[in-house]
Amino acid sequence: MGKTYAGARLRRLREERRLSQAEMARVLAISPSYLNQMEHDSRPLTVPVLLRLTETFGVDPGFFSERDTTRLIADLREALAGELAEAGLSAADLSELAARMPAVAQVLLGLGRRNQLLAERLAQATDSRGTDPELPRSPHEEIRDFFYRRRNYLHDTDLAAEALAEDIGIGPGEVLPALTARLADRHGVRLSVGAADHLHHYDAPTRTLHLSTRLRPGQRAFRLATQLALLEHGTELDQLAAEDFTPGSPAHALARIGIANYFAAALVLPYRDFHTAAEEVRYDIERLTDRYGLGYETVCHRLSTLQRPRLRGVPFSFVRVDRAGNMSKRQSATGFHFSRAGGTCPLWNVYEAFAAPGRIHVQVAEMPDGQRYLWTARAVARHRGGWGEPGKTFAIGLGCEIRHAHRLVYSDGLDLAGTSAATPIGMGCRVCERLSCPQRAAPPLGHRLHIDQDTSTFVPYRVTEPEG
Repeated sequence: MGKTYAGARLRRLREERRLSQAEMARVLAISPSYLNQMEHDSRPLTVPVLLRLTETFGVDPGFFSERDTTRLIADLREALAGELAEAGLSAADLSELAARMPAVAQVLLGLGRRNQLLAERLAQATDSRGTDPELPRSPHEEIRDFFYRRRNYLHDTDLAAEALAEDIGIGPGEVLPALTARLADRHGVRLSVGAADHLHHYDAPTRTLHLSTRLRPGQRAFRLATQLALLEHGTELDQLAAEDFTPGSPAHALARIGIANYFAAALVLPYRDFHTAAEEVRYDIERLTDRYGLGYETVCHRLSTLQRPRLRGVPFSFVRVDRAGNMSKRQSATGFHFSRAGGTCPLWNVYEAFAAPGRIHVQVAEMPDGQRYLWTARAVARHRGGWGEPGKTFAIGLGCEIRHAHRLVYSDGLDLAGTSAATPIGMGCRVCERLSCPQRAAPPLGHRLHIDQDTSTFVPYRVTEPEG
């Protein structure tokens, strides 16, 4: 195990519990001077101390992980790209700030994002084609951040869904009958399946749940499970959504739906059973879809939520994009950073998936900070069923840090130790630090362009190197 220096987090935990150094040292059975050295990163956080911290204070070991620092650094690089370049701050400076003063880093991050939002509103106000300059941030974007901050895992919701699954007897091949019976017996809800414009509609006065014939069995089960979550755990959904959003606001309503969908996935794919199955097949997505009779996207999304303490699965990042690069879903239990602006990287294999729908594409990718990930991607399509009617096509990406890749069947035959086979990708062209990338689609923020009418290069946007 490598040395872990987590002085800032250790000090924050102590201050949140309103303990003096002497009081915490006594609880941890160490000397106050030893605790003081750990808080100032003069000594690393040892395994025995870490175990006592988790047992005594009920915090997860991930609280002291460097993964949070990695995410914070990536967020800072994006939100303050121009300012950081002008100030001449290096990656080492950001690492130092994020590790030693995470609260200060969060304040700077908030200021940077507000500055970006003000710039966007100003651009809208001065653009004749723009929209209302006072338009707030999209509620859908806020919901993505709601799950991102929680690493795409809702502990109490997951436990409640698993308990309900056990109570009503959900198992592979038994989901639809069990859910239908629960809705009818406990809530008097009648199921009606027929042709309709909507995929589902719940008529509260008549207690009828209308489902479209276009829904496959797995999709019907998911809709039933979502309705059951709203009926049996509506109060809990409201309370969890209210932790971040004002009740009655669009964001609160969307969060409530998002949490209900999370509950539904945890109900039709109960944690322990699904975790055991995933480990047995080494996270073979297609084998899991066959076993549970659910869609590729549903299984991938559930895999990205397996972060229960003391029963963790592989920490995944999950993404859904369309051909134009629009990212409609993104969740992460890893340090992988999804760009908020400037698009995503065209070298990422999620875009390759559109060229061969139905086939799983595998890629070892390396971010500019040296972090490497194993990514799988596959295109999925949805159609209304009528001739000539437009459908929907997405690429579903699922990725994990390279240190977990050996647990996946998709790593077989790959050189996980070497770096030469890794594809260099970034967070998006505007904020990417790979200045020599030939695929760059926009000039990098914070750099002066080198413009020479007498010379052309393979790199589309040359920059002037800073003096000194």
